[in-house]
Amino acid sequence: MLYLKSAKKPSDHRPPQWPQLFDQLAISAKNPGLKQYYQAGVVAPETPLSDVSLVALDIETTGLDPARDAIVSVGLIPFDLHRIYCSKARYWVLNPEKPLTTSSVVIHGITHAEALVGHDLKQILPELLLALAHRVVVVHCRQIERRFLDIALKERIGEGIVFPAIDTMEIDNRYVRRRFFQRIVQFFGRTPESIRLAACRSRYHLPHYTPHHALIDALATAELFQAQVAWHFTPQTWVDKVWH
Repeated sequence: MLYLKSAKKPSDHRPPQWPQLFDQLAISAKNPGLKQYYQAGVVAPETPLSDVSLVALDIETTGLDPARDAIVSVGLIPFDLHRIYCSKARYWVLNPEKPLTTSSVVIHGITHAEALVGHDLKQILPELLLALAHRVVVVHCRQIERRFLDIALKERIGEGIVFPAIDTMEIDNRYVRRRFFQRIVQFFGRTPESIRLAACRSRYHLPHYTPHHALIDALATAELFQAQVAWHFTPQTWVDKVWH
């Protein structure tokens, strides 16, 4: 996961009514796979987290600007509050069709040779959409996944994508960085607690994983959200309290 203005639709500040928006997009979408994805719908906002099917999603990119950079790998893994379904995990290396930079290769570890024989996003789109259908996506920094996927699909199929997302980074930002003590720390010029994925996991006593592999980061994000629910919410918390 590389860390990053969010797409105007949907707004990250005022979440739309997702079920109604999906109904509208199911009518207006032109791409068959995208239409089917929206037709699958999304859970009602008042659904308890215990009843929500989730999917952790992570992408690695060549940089932070979706207008200039590209996706090099995608990892996802379905889960719920009790189980992580490792047998249904998916991982793809993509051909970004934009040059890899030395700095990005050092971070995500995907070589020029691997990227050259990677999939095009359009090739994996049916399987990707099927894995996301009727699930709420969980990510660590929603601006990355939503903006990059939206722009990449506009370039390939002429239509972008929107989806509700639970952002584990935003949850820790809300409950850790915004605590009164943290504001005092910042007032005196000290560095606030990190909200990078590994740092967030350490606060919940979760094990360290090697970062910047899309599938490993997806697994790490799934485990992190399970821990966050246990610490900050309850299984009966409505999903609209945490999605954007």
